[in-house]
This record gives sequence, structure tokens and C-alpha cells, in this order.
Amino acid sequence: MGYIILTEAINSLASLIFLAQDGILAPERSCCRPGEQDTGLGTNEKQQLEKGQNARGDASDVSSAEDVSGTAEKDLTLNPGELTFEEDTSGGMGRHLGVFSCTMLIVGRIIGTGIFSTPSSILSSVGSVGASLMLWVLGFFLSLCGLFIWLEYGTMFPRSGGEKVYLEAVYRKPKYLATTIFAVNAIVLGFTASGCIVFANNILVSAGHTADRWVVRGIALGVIAFVTLLHGLTPRLGIGLMNALSVFKIVILVFIVITGWVVLSGKTHIADPHANFRNAFSGSSHSSNDYATATFKVLNAYAGWSNVNYVLNDVKNPVRTLKIAGPLGLGICAVLYLLANVSYFAAATTTEIRHTGVTVASLFFGKVFGTAAQRALSVFVALSALGVGHPIQSFLSNVITVTYAASRVNQELAKEGVPLPFGNKFWASNWPTGKSPLPGLVIHLIPSVIVIIAPPPSVAYPFILDVEGYPQQIINFFIVIGLYWLRYKKPNAPRPFKVWWPLTVFFLAASVFLLVAPFLRPANRVGDTPPLPYYLYCLVGIAIMLAGVIYWAAWRVFFPKVLGYELIPRKEKLDDGTVVTMFSKKKTS
Repeated sequence: MGYIILTEAINSLASLIFLAQDGILAPERSCCRPGEQDTGLGTNEKQQLEKGQNARGDASDVSSAEDVSGTAEKDLTLNPGELTFEEDTSGGMGRHLGVFSCTMLIVGRIIGTGIFSTPSSILSSVGSVGASLMLWVLGFFLSLCGLFIWLEYGTMFPRSGGEKVYLEAVYRKPKYLATTIFAVNAIVLGFTASGCIVFANNILVSAGHTADRWVVRGIALGVIAFVTLLHGLTPRLGIGLMNALSVFKIVILVFIVITGWVVLSGKTHIADPHANFRNAFSGSSHSSNDYATATFKVLNAYAGWSNVNYVLNDVKNPVRTLKIAGPLGLGICAVLYLLANVSYFAAATTTEIRHTGVTVASLFFGKVFGTAAQRALSVFVALSALGVGHPIQSFLSNVITVTYAASRVNQELAKEGVPLPFGNKFWASNWPTGKSPLPGLVIHLIPSVIVIIAPPPSVAYPFILDVEGYPQQIINFFIVIGLYWLRYKKPNAPRPFKVWWPLTVFFLAASVFLLVAPFLRPANRVGDTPPLPYYLYCLVGIAIMLAGVIYWAAWRVFFPKVLGYELIPRKEKLDDGTVVTMFSKKKTS
């Protein structure tokens, strides 16, 4: 019943948001027959779009084709990569994700270990409750600015791939350089190991067992294998479970927030729930490095507002749905995040929070309800974490959601022709069901397994948080610069959504700060990942980006020159309808 009520509430709110946006942002429409939308296309063009979309076997595809007719996809000079829009969106399950599922895709991706675990690390970095809360607010505003930028891109190019598509549309020369750099970053850092590890830790705590390193790793490996098979073999069940767990996450956070209100009212055994809010900024750090590192963690906790951009080929009416689900999903998470932090600080002292490791929510439950309830509620938090599946955001729900989006990005990279072992056709396919990219899920599985097994979890968790954030800030920087370039070079290109330029300036300035500040020495002179140097995660992030440049140079320049051939692109259509870019080697004289 709660699931149904929440679904109806989100759909109703979404309708109101779209009506508000439509009055401000939608282009004028010419008159047309009742019930018919003016798409701006001629009869032949409509038939071509409908034919290309209906090949995917979804009744909603015709309306989706009309929905993208007012986007930059009509301008062939802006076409990202080798595949046309119709070719790129062919194959798979068709357009089956609506506003509710897309909103839950964002909520499920954002809410995870970030809010349940990292407040202790953030507090340790910045030194005070007030500074911590301000960073959570700043993180929301930065994420909102980023969301609006990605909305402009996503509504111009409503196809799966996210930043891959936008970088290809802007940085067209040298050809495939942007694609290859993004591919190396997405594959090497596109894992969900941290969410799996936190899930395993919480399950063991709830069962009263010691979190032995190899037991934790064994459970974490089981989780990532389960999620891979879930999405690869039973895609509709995976989406249903993903939505249900996202709703469950909202319920857990609402429970924490309400409990925090009760604690603040003074009607519990907590002696002084307001203690942390007196002189809230006392002890604040004065090091820019500390704030930059903490901001990376906050932004990681908000990471996921662009999740729908990665799977737009699966979305009904992608332009309309993206404009609704993005602000709605991020707004829900931001409110719950801030209030949950207030609840944590009301129930525990700053010393307890600093030394609680990666289980702040578990500490909260223990302080308020006692040890028995702490163990039981740790199970719920662990289930919540299972719902995402990308960098480090949530446990089970987080792992499921991140994995779903990451597999689509991997598939898009394979479809574009980036060379992968065993050939691109396999990795780009929807084998074996014809509906879901199990090979793309395997690409995501491999680095996750390596990260789970290789490094010590106590050091790996905070370091991975940092190293994931740095390359993403480099990408964000070039995405914003690319937006300015597109507006300059293509001022009249269709833009169903146009971000207010001061927000882009603020986002750009924040990106520059986050790229420079981590190299400045922190106040404690060691950072938050000792014995590793405080600047190491930046160097690792840059090295991964440079590895993409080297890979591109070997593929496109070195081997063709040394072996005397040139790469000629061609397109092949697979049995499941997916179109893949392949390269033939033509001998040069």
C-alpha cells in the first residue's frame, strides 16, 4: 500500500513540475488536430523515426520519437559518434521506464553508503558540525547546478551514455580521443565494490559476527554476482526490485529523520540532544585541502543525479521524463540528507561520530534504541545499500541501481567501437536474453571483483571515495567548457532545456577549486587515508585519464602507422537489433 501511495504521489508531483517547466521552457507549438502533437517533422521523417523506434517493440516508442524531434538530434553536424539516433536506440527492451522508475533510479543511486557512512569522515575532515552541515548544503547546490547542465545536454541528445555522448558531441577531434579517455575511466573506476563491502559489514554486525576480512569479501562477491545475474537474465525483475528498494531507502531515511525529531524534543534518554548545535562551528578546519577532500565525499554521496542520462534509450518520452525525474529525485534526497545529518548529530557526540568508522547509521540506532535494535536495523540499512551499484553510494539497493546504469554505459562504449578483448559485437550485445546487456554487466563485474579482493578494506574505502571523485571533476570541467562552446558554435540548436548561465559559472568555479585544492597540504599534514600520501588519489585519477590517452594513441596512431593500415568504420546489426560500429583495417601504400 505504501509503495502504491508513493508511486501516485510522485506521479502527481511530476505532473505539476512538468506543467511549471512547460510554461517556462517549452518551445511554442503550432496548432494541430486534437490529440496530435506538432513534432515539426514531415510525414516521411515521422515514418522513418517510427520505423526505427518500433523495431524495438514498444508501443510507447512513437511518442518517444516525437518527443526527441525538437532536440539537437535533428542536426546531423552535432551527431555524437558514428551511430545515428535511430541506430543508437535500436535493440534491447525498448522504452519502458516512466517518471516513477526514473525518479527511483535517481533516488536509488544517490541514497546509499554516502549518507549512512561518510558523515563521520566528513566531520573528521572539516572539524565541526556547522561546517559539515554547510558542506551538505553546498553539495546539494553544486549537484543542482550540475543537474541543470546535464539536463541541457540530455534534452539536446536524448540517448544513453551520459558524459560519453556529450564529450563526443563537443570534442570531435582528435577523433575518438574523448570517447577512449571516458571509456578507460568508466571501466577502471566503474565498480560497486564499496557498496558491496558495506553491505557485507552490516550483515555481519546484525548477526553478531566479527567482520573478518575474507568473510566480508566472500559476501561482497556474492552480492555483486547476484546483481549481475539479476539484471542480465531477469531485467524486468531487476527493475522492479530496484524500484522497491529505492522506496525502502526513502522509508528508512524518513524513519531516521522522524526519530531525530523525537530525540531533539528531549523525550528520549539522550541527555543533551542540542549540545552539538551550540557553537556549531567551533573547531572548524582552516585548510582548503580538508574542505576539498570533504566536498569530494559529499558530492559522492549526491552522485546519481545524472543516472537517467545514462539510460535514456530505455526511457519513455525521454525529454519530458528527464526534466521531471531529475529535479524531483535530487530534491527528495537533499531534504532527507540534511535532516538525517541533523538526527545523527542530535543522538551522538562528535567524538563518537568521528570514531565510528563507516557505520554512522548503526551508531545512531545503537544510541537511540540500544544494541538489539542496532543489529536489527543494520539489516535494513544493508538492504538499502544494495540498491545502487556505482561508486560508493549505497549498499544493496545502491549496488543494483549503479550496476544497471553502468552496464548501459559499457554497452554504449562497445557499440561505438572502442576496442575491447574478444571483439565489440559480444560486449555490445544483449546476450543471452536479447533484452539486457549481460556482457556490459560483466565489464562492470570484473573491476568490482578486483577491488573487493585486492586492497585492505579499512584503507581502500576512503581512498576509493577520493580517487573516484577526482577524474569525475576533470570530466565535469570539460563538460561545462563544452557547453559554452556549443552555445557559441551552435546558438540556434534546439534546446528543450537551457540552464541559467550563472549556475554554469558557479559549477565551473567549483570544479576548478576541487581540481586544485587537493594538492594543498591538509591541516593534519597526512590527509584522511594514512599511510597513503594525501595527494595520491589525485595522481591516481590523473594517471587513469592519461592511460586513456595512451590507449587511444596505440589504437588510432601507433599501431596503424607502424603496421601500415588505416581504420575504416562500418556498421553491423546484431541479431537482437543492436547496431555496432566495427573497424576494418585497410592497408596503406
